[in-house]
Amino acid sequence: MYNNENNNGIKTAKIIGTGVAIIVLLFSIIGFVPVGYRGVATRLGNVTGQVRGQGIFFKIPFIDGNRNIEVRVQKKETDATAASRDLQSVSAKVALNFRLEPGLLVSLYQELGMDYDDRIIVPALQESVKATTAKYTAEELITKRTEVREGIKLLMLEKMGNNGIVVDDFNIIDFDFSESFNKAIEAKVTAEQDALAAKNKLEQVKYEAEQRIAEAKGEAEAIKIQSEAIQSQGGANYVQLKAIEKWNGGVPQYLMGNSVPFINLSK
Repeated sequence: MYNNENNNGIKTAKIIGTGVAIIVLLFSIIGFVPVGYRGVATRLGNVTGQVRGQGIFFKIPFIDGNRNIEVRVQKKETDATAASRDLQSVSAKVALNFRLEPGLLVSLYQELGMDYDDRIIVPALQESVKATTAKYTAEELITKRTEVREGIKLLMLEKMGNNGIVVDDFNIIDFDFSESFNKAIEAKVTAEQDALAAKNKLEQVKYEAEQRIAEAKGEAEAIKIQSEAIQSQGGANYVQLKAIEKWNGGVPQYLMGNSVPFINLSK
């Protein structure tokens, strides 16, 4: 009875051991490349030159290896310091969207390993920012921000292309300058706003003056026309006509003394 139990225990242990061995063997001969990655194949630690696509692959246990490298679009942000053309200190926060060229993964991995962002991308960003900002004054870095961004992106394209790193997009998140420069810009903006307000006020005054001149010209023209009409109709007749126009229908008032009324009612 005791021997049977021992035999059963040994058999169970053998089964379990065999199952574990099979599982280990399966995991050692099967590899997997996730979605959005490519696998750089190695053999005995050396790069073979093969790039595996996503999915399952088979390998020789303990001899073949694999290094999964992401080929989707990635983002790298960094801070950069530089100087403008007018020697103003500039601090910039920039972001690069990039991806790795699958066909160049082998050389990239051989030459740079997995530290390509710190060894290639960040230094290239720093250098491109310095080289581009040096072409502009501090004020132009603000007013021509889009042009500055495109200039930095162009330099990044030139520097990254030979390394198998594809530049998708580049953005300047923020530009910052010294406190004295910021105050100078603020004062300039305030002065420009005040000048614009004064100009608008001057234009308003000028417009009002032109309106008054136009009204005066109109009145002068009307007087001239009336004067010509008086001359053509006779001065006395015209005065009598204006008096009749202003009569309100009341009884005429007599002048002092025995003078006759302005209008003779007996006729």
